Amino acid sequence: MKSRILNIVVVIMTCLFIAGCDDTYISSIPDYPVYLELNLVTTYPIFRNSINKSMTFLTPITAIERIGYGGVLVYTGFDGAYYAFDMSCPYEHKSTVRVYPNELGQAICEKCGTVYDIGYGVGNPSKRIRPNLTDTTALAKEVLKRYRTSMQNDYLYITR
Repeated sequence: MKSRILNIVVVIMTCLFIAGCDDTYISSIPDYPVYLELNLVTTYPIFRNSINKSMTFLTPITAIERIGYGGVLVYTGFDGAYYAFDMSCPYEHKSTVRVYPNELGQAICEKCGTVYDIGYGVGNPSKRIRPNLTDTTALAKEVLKRYRTSMQNDYLYITR
């Protein structure tokens, strides 16, 4: 009897865990195909095992690669993990208005000046850096659109 109850509990917990992993985040950035395959040994060796390094992809390198709506920002966080974001600013909603990384673990919109914290892979808006933009209520209320990253052997894969 205890074995049967334990099995039921395990099945229920498994179902709850699987349901909790659903990607329900809704972004103002449209869902465009994303697929990058980065060889961290031959093509991008300085990116392997790095901290606070970034690469931007505005055009696909091969015929099978896809770069999302505004391009892909690939970043190694302060924790050494790999993160990827769409480069389109969520405040501006245009594929041609992009965020670019700096050396402080931030990505900054080239038009509105919103600063997004990417150091630990979150992409939260934190402030504006342009002095002529003083309206703090106009800050972006949305995080950068994040993409999945996974390592297999020497390859880093970025997908939607």
